Parts: sequence; C-alpha cells; structure tokens
Amino acid sequence: MERRVWMLLIGLTILLSGGPAWAESSLEQRLNSWPDWSLPAPLPRPSNRDDLIYPDWFEGLWQVESIDLDAPGDSPLLHQARFETDRRGRLVGDRSFNATAIGRALLGDQLLRVEDDPDSANRQIARLKGDLYLETTVTGRRQDSPTTDTFLSDELVLQILHTPGAPRLSRIETLSRYSRCDDDICAEQWQGRYASPGESLRDQAIAHHHYRLRFTLLPGSAPSI
Repeated sequence: MERRVWMLLIGLTILLSGGPAWAESSLEQRLNSWPDWSLPAPLPRPSNRDDLIYPDWFEGLWQVESIDLDAPGDSPLLHQARFETDRRGRLVGDRSFNATAIGRALLGDQLLRVEDDPDSANRQIARLKGDLYLETTVTGRRQDSPTTDTFLSDELVLQILHTPGAPRLSRIETLSRYSRCDDDICAEQWQGRYASPGESLRDQAIAHHHYRLRFTLLPGSAPSI
C-alpha cells in the first residue's frame, strides 16, 4: 500500500517561455540537464488563477497509455484524460477527473475522491482510505510551444501526505514533451523527486523517473484540431 501511495504522489503531478526562435528555450535547457536536476528550478510561481494552458489539439477525452521506461517489465498504466475550455476560454485539463483517473488506476478503491480547491487552480486534495489525504500544490510552472505540433511543460509541486501521525512532504518536478502523432498525441515525461524543504543542505533530485505516453482520442469525443 505504501509503495502505491508514493506512486500516486508521482502520478498526480502528471507553463510561458519566450525568446528568439533560434535560441534554446529554458525548458529545453532544463531537459538537457536531466537527471542532474536541482532546485531552485527556472519556474515562475503561478497565481491562484493561473493554469496550464494546452494547445487546441489536446481538446477532448483521451485514453492514455503510460510506460515506465525504468521498469520495462511492468504493465502499462492505462487511464483517461480530459481537456476542455474553461470560463476564460482557455483549454485546460479537467484536473479532478484526470487526477481521479490516474489515482484509481494506481490505487483502485483505496482512492475515495479528489477535490479541487475552488479558490485556486493549483491545489487539490485526494482523499484516501485509512484516514489519509494527499494535498498537492503547484509551486512553479512554465510552458512553451517551440512548433505548432510540439508542446513542452514543466511543473514543480509540493505534496503533503497527511496521516494520523506526522505529515510527509515531498517535492516533485515533471517536465513533459508532447507532439502530434497523426491523430494521437505522443509524449515523454522526465521526473525528479526532491527531499522535503530543509531536509538537505543541497536540493538535488534524490529519485528520477522517465515515462513514455500515448494519448488516443476516444470515439465520440471532440476531434483534435
């Protein structure tokens, strides 16, 4: 159970850069430095109304297959993901739906529900059996679209697993690169986990993960543009 909860810490964590077209973006620089990541990361702190804004070709409901490249013998993780237009006309992820889908794929009925913070687009609470709950807050975010068919995002989250005893803190950074593959979306994710704030004198990543994902649009969903 404990291993699956820590997998959930990673799975639930699953962004605006400018500059000349010929210059390497800060996110590309960050990717090139993986796995030698440390904090602070070059990620601005989002306001409560800021969200991760996706390109139009993400719109709809998708079946997602995720493969852990560090554990090739494991079965792929299958879940759904939904992206829709919010009240401000931005294409964003359905955060509670997506987090619930990943959480149920990892934990089954151990996950009771996921609640969005109505006052912040960057905070969620996942309620678990056993009087546990996981609080996730985005503390840094950046995104970039180097081409019309490529999208990069990087998020740093603070996760607090509240237990009957002392809470457990972790910081997780997830850099994602998405590209269009015919009617699907292909993606890779690079992830680093850092110790709790103040636990170490050096904020080097203490664990690393590398994933490959494929998004397939489900029948009857909005077509990608």
